[in-house]
Amino acid sequence: MLEWISIGIVPFMVLIILTHGYVKGVDIYNAFIEGAKEGFKTAIRIMPYLIAIFIAIGILRGSSALDMLTDLLSPFTELLGIPKEILPLILIRPISGSGALGVVKDTISHYGPDSFPGVLASVMMGSSETIFYTIALYFGSIGIEKHRHTLKAALLSYIISIFITIFICSLYY
Repeated sequence: MLEWISIGIVPFMVLIILTHGYVKGVDIYNAFIEGAKEGFKTAIRIMPYLIAIFIAIGILRGSSALDMLTDLLSPFTELLGIPKEILPLILIRPISGSGALGVVKDTISHYGPDSFPGVLASVMMGSSETIFYTIALYFGSIGIEKHRHTLKAALLSYIISIFITIFICSLYY
């Protein structure tokens, strides 16, 4: 039953949207074209922000800066109870989703999927966001340049989520 619902939900939603537009007297084709034009303009407007993020990610991944930063921070993070194996993921996740996915893959292949670092990396990957990418994308698309309060709140919530994830995973592991 659930399979049939999941198969039919998208066509049903499209039908509802088309019916609603018809009832309201909206020229659906022209509305679609205008939306596509606006989407293209938005894509062009956010391009510099995306290029800047991708260049920063490339520099971070290409150099050994992440390894050096992990070695530098590991004594401090061990005092806080953060495993050294997870530190690269903690550092790269706010910047790059694909970079974080690579770190999770490396963690799971090195320690195993059922190990504490493997489970912790999986939970962290699924419960956090690429903060800098998201801010650059969304704020860049609408032209907001001052985002310091959003960034502070997002980073604070990310730090709190790290400790909550470690605590919950240690309860179940």
